[in-house]
Amino acid sequence: MNIIGHSLLLLCCLFWTSSIATENNPNTIKNHVWYKQITGFYSIVIPLKNEEGNIELLIDEIEPVMNGLNVDWELICIDDGSTDGTKDILLRLMKVKTYLKTIFFDKNYGQSSALDAGFKMARGDFVISLDGDGQNDPADIPKLIAHIENADLVCGMRVNRKDPVYTCLISAIANRIRSWLLNDKIRDTGCSLKIYRKECLAHIKMYQGMHRFLPALFIIEGFRVCEIPVNHRERLKGISNYNLFNRCFNTVSDLFAVYWMQKRHLNYRIEN
Repeated sequence: MNIIGHSLLLLCCLFWTSSIATENNPNTIKNHVWYKQITGFYSIVIPLKNEEGNIELLIDEIEPVMNGLNVDWELICIDDGSTDGTKDILLRLMKVKTYLKTIFFDKNYGQSSALDAGFKMARGDFVISLDGDGQNDPADIPKLIAHIENADLVCGMRVNRKDPVYTCLISAIANRIRSWLLNDKIRDTGCSLKIYRKECLAHIKMYQGMHRFLPALFIIEGFRVCEIPVNHRERLKGISNYNLFNRCFNTVSDLFAVYWMQKRHLNYRIEN
C-alpha cells in the first residue's frame, strides 16, 4: 500500500474513532437520559423590557442549544416599550442572525401582551417561552422538548432560585394560594421557561395578567400539563421589572377571574 493509501486508511480510522467518541460522550445532548428527538418547527418567544445588558448574551446561549438539536427554529423577541438600547441591539442582530424576528411595541403594554404578540407571530409547531433577563437557562430547553411528546404544555419549575429572599417568599405564598384555589397542581407558575403546542395555544384567549395562569387556562380547555425541574440563575445585569404591586395586588383579581372561568366553563358531552 502506497503513502496515499496509508493516509486515507488513517483518516478513515480517525473519523470512525471520533464518531464513536462523540456518541459515547456523556456531555452531548443526545446522551442525556432525558433526550428524545421530537421533530417539528420550534419558535422561541422572549418578551423584553430594558434588557440591553442581557439580550445579546442570551441569544448567544440559545443559538448553539437549538442548532445542536438539529431542528428548524426561529427566535421572536418582543420589545415591550424599552427605553434603553434594547431596540438598537435587536436591529443590529437581525442583520446577521437570519433566525431572529422582532416585534416593537410603541409603549409598554406588559408581559401578557408581549407573549400574545409573540405567540401569534410564531410559525412553529411548538412554542418555547423564556424571560429576557438571563435567569432562565437555555440549556434546559432540550429537557422541555423531551417531555412535550406526552403533554400540551410543559412548565419549568425553578430549583435553587437565585432571587432575593422577599421575592421567593412572595412567590411561594402566591403559588400556594393559586394552586389551592385552582387545583392546577403546578408548583411554580411564575417560571417563564415553558413549551407549548401551538395548536393548543390557538384555543387560549389572553388577557392582561393571564400569562401567570397559562397552566390553569390549558387545564380548563382539557389540555395536558406537566412540570419539570429546571435551573435558575442570578440576574447579572439590569434591574427587575417586577415589584410588590404587580406581583401581589394585581394578581389577586386575576386569580379570581381565572377561578370564575374555571367554574363557568362549559363541559357538556353529547350522547352517542
